[in-house]
Order: sequence, then C-alpha cells, then structure tokens
Amino acid sequence: MIARIGLVIVIAVGSLAAYLYAGFYGHLGELPFPGEVAPLARPVTWDSQNAQSQVDAASEIGASSEEQILFGDLHVHTTYSMDALLTSLPIMQGEGAHPPADACDFARYCSALDFYSINDHAEGLTPAMWSEIKESVRQCNEVAGSETAPDLVAFLGWEWTQMGLTPETHYGHKNVILKDTGDALVPTRPIASIGNALNAMRSSRANTPLLALALRDFPARKPYYDFLALRGELMRSELCPTDVPVRDLPLDCIEAVETPRELFAKLDDWGFPSIVIPHGNAWGNTTPARIEWEKQLANGNHDPNRQTLVEVYSGHGNSEAYRPWRHVAEGGDKSHRCPPVRDDFIPECQRAGRIIESRCSDAGLPASVCVERAQTARQNFVDAAAMGRLTVPGETAEDWLASGQCMDCFEPAFLYRPGGSAQNALAVSGVDVPNAPQDAKHRFRFGFIASSDNHTARPSTGYKEFRVLGMTDANSDEASRKLRELVYQELPKAPESVPINAADVPLVPGGDDRMSSFFYTGGLVAVHAEGRNRDAIWNALEAKQVYGTSGPRMLLWFDLLNAPDGTEKPMGSDVVMSEAPRFRARAVGSREQLPGCPAFSGSTLGADRLAALCMGECYNPSDTRRTIEKIEVVRIRPRHSRAEDVADLIDDPWLSFDCLPEQAGCSVEFEDLDHAAGDRDSVYYVRAIEQATPHVNAENLRCETDDSGACVSTKPCRPGSGSDECLAPTGARAWSSPIFVDQAQVPSF
Repeated sequence: MIARIGLVIVIAVGSLAAYLYAGFYGHLGELPFPGEVAPLARPVTWDSQNAQSQVDAASEIGASSEEQILFGDLHVHTTYSMDALLTSLPIMQGEGAHPPADACDFARYCSALDFYSINDHAEGLTPAMWSEIKESVRQCNEVAGSETAPDLVAFLGWEWTQMGLTPETHYGHKNVILKDTGDALVPTRPIASIGNALNAMRSSRANTPLLALALRDFPARKPYYDFLALRGELMRSELCPTDVPVRDLPLDCIEAVETPRELFAKLDDWGFPSIVIPHGNAWGNTTPARIEWEKQLANGNHDPNRQTLVEVYSGHGNSEAYRPWRHVAEGGDKSHRCPPVRDDFIPECQRAGRIIESRCSDAGLPASVCVERAQTARQNFVDAAAMGRLTVPGETAEDWLASGQCMDCFEPAFLYRPGGSAQNALAVSGVDVPNAPQDAKHRFRFGFIASSDNHTARPSTGYKEFRVLGMTDANSDEASRKLRELVYQELPKAPESVPINAADVPLVPGGDDRMSSFFYTGGLVAVHAEGRNRDAIWNALEAKQVYGTSGPRMLLWFDLLNAPDGTEKPMGSDVVMSEAPRFRARAVGSREQLPGCPAFSGSTLGADRLAALCMGECYNPSDTRRTIEKIEVVRIRPRHSRAEDVADLIDDPWLSFDCLPEQAGCSVEFEDLDHAAGDRDSVYYVRAIEQATPHVNAENLRCETDDSGACVSTKPCRPGSGSDECLAPTGARAWSSPIFVDQAQVPSF
C-alpha cells in the first residue's frame, strides 16, 4: 500500500512538473493569429465628399488644390508586439488580442485614414509572424478598391527598438517603413536591435512570474499560456550569423544588429525603398538622461538618404522643443551628479533628496543626519539611472510633484529629455563631434511627422478626445500596480534611500504611476500628394512634403516664395540663397466632429465589433471647421562649433501671428533679413495652433500651485478610478516640415 501511494505521489509530482515545464517553455499555448480583414472598402462617395471639403477650404484660403492632403499613421503596434500582448492580458485588465487585421479595420472604418503602417517591435517577431503581418497588410490593400485611388493604403514596416542604459550605448527607437509589400520586394525578415530589448524578449527571466499569473488566474489561463508560447518560440529561435549576405541567411533565424550604421547597411544590402523614422528620443522612460543627438552624426550612424523624417509627436508625447536644463549633470572628472533646482525645472534627483529629508525629519532624526541622507538620496537616484524612483522606498506618484517634467511644453513626453528633442537635432552639426565629418553641412535635415504609437492596433485615435483607457496607451491604475509587482518587489516606506542597480530591473513601459498623465490620443502624419495611391504618398514622404498634427486634421501649407530659380518651394525643401528668404504659411482648422459613426462603419463591422474596436465613436466630420488662433514661426541656425550654446541658436518662437477667428483659416507672410546679413545656414518651420478644446491629459499632472507658481500638489491621471477622463482645454497644433535655407558658403573648420 505504501509503495502504491508512493507511486501515485511520484506520478502526480512528475505530472505537475511536466505541466509546469510545458507551461514555462510555451508548449501549452498558441502563437498569435493575424485575424481576418473586413471585406469591403469605404464608399467612394464618402471619400469624395471629404476630398471636396478640403478643395473648398484650400480655395477659400488661396492654396492650390492640385495636390491632396492625405492623413495617415506611420507608427502602429498590434499585439504581435510583446509589450502590447503583455498589457492585453486579463490580469492587466486588457482587452485581449488586437491582431494586424484590427489595424486595417480601425484605419478604414473607425479613424477613416488614407494610409497607415504596422510597426511591431522586430525584437519580438519570429519569421513566421513577419510572414503573417505581410499577408494581413496585403489583404488590407486587396479590398481597397481602385488601384489609382484606393480608400486606404497599408504600408509594411517594423520598429527597430534599441535602448541603452547609458547615452554612449543608446541610439533609440526607429521605425522602418517599406514602400512595397510583395515578397520579392521586401526583406525576408525584419531587422531587430541587439541589446536590452532583444535580450528581454529572449530571456526566460519573466517566464516564472508569468507562469505564476497563469496558475493564479487559472480559469482564464489561456492568454497567459499564449504569451508564454510566443516567448518560448523566441527563446528557441537562433540569431542569424552576422557575416552572411542577407539573401543567403537561413529563413528561420532572427536578424539583429547593434547600431544604426549596421541597420542602414542591411537595408542597403536588401536594396528596397525604405524610410527610417526616429522617434521617442525625448522620452524619459526609455531614454538615458544625458542623451544628445550629435552622437548619431558620428561613425556613420546617420543615413541622410533613408533617415529623412522624425516623429515630433505621438501618443507618448511631444518631442519638439529644446530646453537648456538636464536631469543629470556631468562633472569635469566625468562623474555624474544631481544638478541644482532651476526656476523652470526641478530634477527628480533633487526631489528624491527632499522626500527623504522630509521623512527623516518627521521621524525625529537630527537635522545633520537628514541633510546627509538627502545628499545620499540624490546620488543614489542619479546612479540608478532609469530606475531612480525605486531608490525612494514606498514612494507614490504624488510624492514627486512635477519634478523631472517639462511643465511649460505642449503635451510633453514623460520625463522630458531636451537633448533628444527635434529642435536640438536641427541645431547640431558634425563640427567638433568626434568621428564625424567636420562640416557644418553634415547635420540632420529631418521632415516632421506625427503618429500614434498606439499598442492596440488602433491607427490614429486622436479624431475624438475620449476613453483614456483604450484610446491611449495608458494602463488602468490597478494594471500599473500589477505590472510593477510582476517585475520588481516594492519596499515599504522608509526615511532612507536605497541603492538600485538599473541593470537588475527590467525596463517596463507603464511601470510608473505618473506616466498615465503623459499619454495622449496620438498624432497624424499629413502628406501633400499628387494622388491617393501608394506611389503618390511615398513620393511625398520622400520629398518631405509632410507635416504632423497632434490629432485633428488641420490643413497646413508652408512655402518659400522667392527661391533662386524663381519658383515657390514647399515645406521640406532645401535651397541655397544669400538674399532674404520670404515665406508664406496658411492653415485651416479641423472639422468639428459629430457624435457616433458614419452609417457605413456600422453596416460593415456590425454593432458588436463597432463597439469593441471603435468604442462606439468614429471619425465623423461636420461641415463646421474650428478656427486657427495663431501661427508661430521657429527659426534655427545650426551651430558652427560645439562651444556654441544650442539654446542661443533656437528662436522659438521667432515670430508669432495672431489670427482672426474665421473658419476660412489664417494666412501670413514674413521674411528674414538676418539671413541675408549673416554667414549661417537657417532652418524655418511653422506651428499652427487651433482654438482650445478638451484634450486628454492636456494639463498632465494637474498641479495645484502656490502664490509663487510652484507645484505643491498633483492629481495624476489614474484611468479606471471613477469616470475621470483627465480632460483639459488646449489648442491642438500642426507642425510643418522645415525649409532649409543654406548660405552658399559657411566658415570652414
């Protein structure tokens, strides 16, 4: 009997071990499924009516209607991205899977876009998943109607997600957009980034807590096992050899490179048309504190032929504006320390010291001890890099007030990094940069776009400001707590700081409570195109005849009027001239939205899918347009040496024009006499600002200020807590691509 009981126990233990082993390595789940694209295009009459509204608006403001302005989103994630799949899980209060087919249906029937691209993280894509994405994109294009005037153009792409813990090892995130979709015209596999992101995807480190979640939530275990199945597939996949031409690589390996230079080389090896779009360079949650754009001008890490556009705004915030402050200071001995408080910026490390000093004082400890602990807390925070807040045990979002944030920026990225801003990119040059061409002409000449960076396969959710949960990337308050529990153990509140090694803690998006106050519904990229088809859109993107908006479909034109060849030049142009350039900017506000959805959306998707995917609201324009309140002009004069302070070379705004409250829009003209009298190249772009309307997180942390204007308390956005949609009034805006006006000669170096 004892032997029989022992045998039963052995079998039971063995079965449990086998079950846990199978779950841990992903053998109990299924890999993601791409979904089925809805089979009907939008009605031709609906697109024609929208086009006619634009023609009428252009005519009224005196702009040419030979080109159409088309709106799209070139930054869309589905749950084929592992971070998106994680936040879709039940314990995260997620909605479940949103596969590639959802992106097509949302773009077509909910946001009514003209084009979009899928940009799932290459680090989490197997070759099989890449094939499924390609097929889904083709399905979307196959039902688009006329080839010359499709209702929607779907582009193929991926995100190269590179995150270094230090500025020296960090290059940032870049979206690769491909012109074509046919198997013979695109890479066999996406090209990933070697580093933290890829290591996290392929490591078994997170499998144990994920398996524990599946067992704890056993009745709803399938999504967890599916997630583990994807992780298991990635863990078993081999990395491609690095010394083999791309067409000779094995079909089932994962291709990855360390630097942008190597990424460009791989794309050159394939030889297919592609555009590489950096984004998120000012996001503090994924970008080291001391990041500077100039680094990427060296060692071949900038390709001026492929890297022609930059994303200035997304659902993760605005990355446009330069500021002179930094989160961390560097000493003469290359040591890192906490910089002092400024009138316009409080470093988080300084706030960490104040929190600890206050706790210490409340605990009745001597003032000298509290001062010393505050100093230790500041340095611990600096040393912990991205995980600085964990050095303050038991901290809450409210403890940090507005520290670390750009509180005078429009809808800024979280923990804003000014060195990664678009303005800084346009201001630096290769001069004095080690291992870069010593040439003031060697610099970034980016066109400006905006997009969504949405992680629920919803391209362009900014058509209406509603549903902070679902239409932004914010997690619920409860989900954020569980996400933190998944990756690190929080310590109880204490009057003393603790050291943290950032390398020991995974970088987890959404892991900070305050981040929910810095998620937005996302932006749009607009192109001035000669037609609705793929070639026309691609040609406009390559020519940088593009602009970005913070969500609404504003119309914007920006032209150089006196180019040397006697013609007008549009936004995105490069010219050489020594006389004073003259410009014209024209803007028309977006159309007010009607509640609900157009009839065709519901008749095609059905009531249930309309409610689930579109959340019951679609792009549904009225005939009334919002007014333009202001047009601002930004001028940047790229530097001649690193000794020059970039802040002195950026005039923001250089000029500002108030507009009459008319639906017809606003038109202004101006010239720059300084350019004619100087010896510097000049860069100009314009911002058009609409009348104020409610926007999600427009006030970010919702500070309560004292008489001096200092933030003394905050009300962070905590989605899921009651009915708070975190709305506040602000003026949506559009950013033109710059016009680059070079002098024939600049000083030699």
